Amino acid sequence: MKYILAHDLGTSGNKATLFSEEGQLVASETISYPTNYFNRTWAEQNPSDWWKAICQSSQNLLARAKVDSANIAVVTLSGQMMGCTCVDRLGNPLRPSILYCDQRSEKEAADILSKISLEDAYKIVGHRVAAVYALEKLMWVRNNEPDIYRQTAMTLCAKDYINFRLTGQFATDFSDASGTNAFDINTMQWSDTMIEAAEVERSMFPNAFDSTKVLGGITGEAAVATGLKRGTPVCIGGGDGSCAGVGVGCIKPGMAYNYLGSSSWVALTVKEPIVDPLMRTMNWAHVVPGYLHPSGSVQTAGAAYQWLKEKICTEEMIRAEQLGHNVYEIMNTLLMESPPGANGVIFLPYLLGERSPRWNPDARGALIGLTLASTRADIVRSVMEGITYNLGLIVDIFRNHVLMETMTIIGGGAKSTIWLQMMADIYNVRVQRPNFLEEATSMGAAVVGGVGVGLFPGFETIDRFIRIEKTIEPNEENQACYAKMKPFFDKAYFALFDLFTDMAKI
Repeated sequence: MKYILAHDLGTSGNKATLFSEEGQLVASETISYPTNYFNRTWAEQNPSDWWKAICQSSQNLLARAKVDSANIAVVTLSGQMMGCTCVDRLGNPLRPSILYCDQRSEKEAADILSKISLEDAYKIVGHRVAAVYALEKLMWVRNNEPDIYRQTAMTLCAKDYINFRLTGQFATDFSDASGTNAFDINTMQWSDTMIEAAEVERSMFPNAFDSTKVLGGITGEAAVATGLKRGTPVCIGGGDGSCAGVGVGCIKPGMAYNYLGSSSWVALTVKEPIVDPLMRTMNWAHVVPGYLHPSGSVQTAGAAYQWLKEKICTEEMIRAEQLGHNVYEIMNTLLMESPPGANGVIFLPYLLGERSPRWNPDARGALIGLTLASTRADIVRSVMEGITYNLGLIVDIFRNHVLMETMTIIGGGAKSTIWLQMMADIYNVRVQRPNFLEEATSMGAAVVGGVGVGLFPGFETIDRFIRIEKTIEPNEENQACYAKMKPFFDKAYFALFDLFTDMAKI
């Protein structure tokens, strides 16, 4: 029996998952690592923490599953996207990696836009020029840490750094390259126009390939560190968003899904870019060759609900610990005491600025509509509703371009049936939950790897892995309530727009 070892290098940790060639999940192992959030909108991680997590999870997984490393057919990765990891010519990290959610590069984004229009850039890269992208982050390093910049030989995405540690090869794939703001999605080449506008070195961007390319074999040094066999093929893999698309079966037009984790996105598969006139959504290269993977991605979804748990629901946390229950189950029970619409309380989930649909690094979170009659249940429900309203705006943008009747939900948030119903009601779609929620991204990477080494005939092999376990239809009564509330959510943001801008100057 041959096995695929897939790593999903996420924001909160690395999930290593072992799949059989028949599509069975054999075992999984998660190793967490910290994120340093500071200066209000800055976020960094230490690449050495990623590598330690890869090594430890690989060793633990092989031992627990009792699988001989000689039976690993391929190692493959998915990873958090849009980050900037500066390394020297030997691949040594020169500073902490600047994460996708980091908003420090506003000045650099403005500098690019002084040389190329937002509309022209959007047509080239499929994204807005914004602080969240790797190109702007690299410019920030040049402008603020010139010594680091002078030593930088390459800027890498998270999974590309790990691939280098495994194989000694610098490379990226089309999906991760398309999240840098330096890649032309029309030609699938690095964009001279964008790189010249940014005034950075073209040589700092690694060669880009199909996600299914076998990058090389595990080196002797990496074999000792990970417990894997020297020479085991490493498939280049892809960005977590596109890998997740494969993991839910979104491998051809007509399918859509919503990942609901710390951050969240809505995505679908198309042949041609979806060009939003207001440029609120993005176009990525898919890990499935020949397709694009448009999406709208928000900064804080599950992270906003986690904030609610840690900062407001301390009483529920204590009760959960005393009873040995999951605190989120207690919170979900509490919110059921509040009706749809949260008795007029609205939450703006912009706790770390916002990407889609606002594209405003100055946006902030807010609770609006509180009265003396408002309850903790209203606040808890309003947070979940606010996150879902925001994602619903993205759904509505895509609905202007494609038919959308069913949405597959994955990620930790999909465990909540209450949240699934809320999404069905606010999105006005049939919602379905597959058997794998947390493993969808690594499962998609596993299929990429299996195709890459010829273990699988094609991406349709994902049908071996997944099945739909729950389907939820919209509730008409709830829909009517949310139809009234959604415009207030939008109005609340625009009413506070100037205030957010002024507060950012404090």
